[in-house]
Amino acid sequence: GFCFPCSEEECPMMGHHADRFTAKLKRLNQKYFLNTAPDPPFTTWRQKVFIKLSGVKKMKGDINLVFHDTEGNTKEYEIASGDLSQDEVYTKYLDVEIDPKNTKKIEFLWNKAIFTLLWARLGAETVNIIHGEDGRR
Repeated sequence: GFCFPCSEEECPMMGHHADRFTAKLKRLNQKYFLNTAPDPPFTTWRQKVFIKLSGVKKMKGDINLVFHDTEGNTKEYEIASGDLSQDEVYTKYLDVEIDPKNTKKIEFLWNKAIFTLLWARLGAETVNIIHGEDGRR
């Protein structure tokens, strides 16, 4: 995740678009990148997620995002789990299997541990998602 977003000058893509980087093919020890999903067609899009929490108490629970596309497909990703704190920013790199161009909505799921349901008061102050190739939010 430290090379995100990776510019074409630094680490070009492997696979289908490799022909765009002919000068890089001549270098020794050139780094390339290729993100894959576990299921066909194996395509993923690297995205960086930032979620800032605000509130008055710490609590146990987890934060997930659910990506929905225009064809009705959904995919859920865990962002944080365990002890969650107010004013904390949680950052995670995701290889999302839903094309950002076809994303209809992104749902924020907040699950609290059962014993914190009555007293915990935390919420998402901001949720930012940066798409890998062009830096769009």
